[in-house]
Amino acid sequence: MACTNCSTGAKDGTPRGCKNNGTCGTDSCNKLTVFDWLGNMNLPNGESPFDCVEIRFKNGRKEFYRNTEKLTLSIGDIVATEASPGHDVGIVTLTGELVRIQMKKKGVSLTSPEILKVYRKASQKDIDIWSEARDKEEPMKVKAREIAIALKLQMKISDIEFQGDGSKAIFYYTAEDRVDFRQLIKEFAQVFKTRIEMKQVGFRQEAARLGGIGSCGRELCCSTWLTDFRSVNTSAARYQQLSLNPQKLAGQCGKLKCCLNYELDTYLDALKDFPDFETKLYTEKGDAICQKQDIFKGLMWFAYTDNFANWHVLKIDQVKEIVAQNKEKKRVSSLEDFAIEIVVEQEANFNNAMGQESLTRFDQPKKSKNKNKNKNKTTAPNTAQEQNQNKKPNQGNSNPNQQNRRPIIIKKNEDKK
Repeated sequence: MACTNCSTGAKDGTPRGCKNNGTCGTDSCNKLTVFDWLGNMNLPNGESPFDCVEIRFKNGRKEFYRNTEKLTLSIGDIVATEASPGHDVGIVTLTGELVRIQMKKKGVSLTSPEILKVYRKASQKDIDIWSEARDKEEPMKVKAREIAIALKLQMKISDIEFQGDGSKAIFYYTAEDRVDFRQLIKEFAQVFKTRIEMKQVGFRQEAARLGGIGSCGRELCCSTWLTDFRSVNTSAARYQQLSLNPQKLAGQCGKLKCCLNYELDTYLDALKDFPDFETKLYTEKGDAICQKQDIFKGLMWFAYTDNFANWHVLKIDQVKEIVAQNKEKKRVSSLEDFAIEIVVEQEANFNNAMGQESLTRFDQPKKSKNKNKNKNKTTAPNTAQEQNQNKKPNQGNSNPNQQNRRPIIIKKNEDKK
């Protein structure tokens, strides 16, 4: 749900943009946004609103804070919150009873004394200091990576987040093994002149913070709505009959894609009706082994052990029937008696009904149209000097206009006999 400021209002179709840079009042431009479906409902009489709010910081980092001052907060408000030391600045993303549900989901106790509090709504001075601190993050990240490379540390500094008052900078990094960054912190404190905090994150959390576009063409799930990172195994790809190609199954974080788990339960439910893939069918013609399954159509392909080139298509019920007879130590005559024929659908041939040109015209090399255009054409002289140079000398003719005339042949009449 985007706000009206993000719609296309110009004549050329370009989006106008709200120019709020993530502080949109509808909260639709933020990462991991939550729609407040209780926002238009009033509380019963005598009920006080829930005193905790959810506040988002840079790149989807969210924390719960207690509204001890009973401020009137709404989604999109910029507030100053408690931090150690100093204060931080964030954006309110959720208020009301949904915060209670989110806290239960995250396992945060409602009466925990560790919940920090909201100081006030951010003033213009707080916002200016916060903006100046965020402008320092990108050049500082480049310098920090150079220092880490100079110290030959096996780590990658992925992001830097300044505290709202600019008194502390959090360095997020990823590493395969444990890193001794004591010397690194000394170098950072000497160069950047601020309080340094190092925080290690996983590769999935790094991709969630940085964001990007996935192979599906949409934004990464981890940076838009996904909050819990469940483990993904290669068995999820096997159950869905996907090719075990690391380049296709791995996401931008280098791990297996989280979307492999989305349809896994549906595939597991469908496979309950299928016989085991290792099932063997015993016939009088020979033994047959399963080669392929089609989960959506409920089909299985079998081939004889002495002829793997020819596959026979059977339905699940037919396979179960053969297996039941094999358990009674009976052999069926052959698979051909149970095999079905699959009708191959003809490919749709789309004709050019509108008279438009084919899109494949861009694949063909262009032919130069002006290659022989000027071969047989003579250009007219522009200046008087060019006219004199192009003139041919007259051969005995004083009139130059007679130069290109054809000769006239006059025939004399013969004398009559």
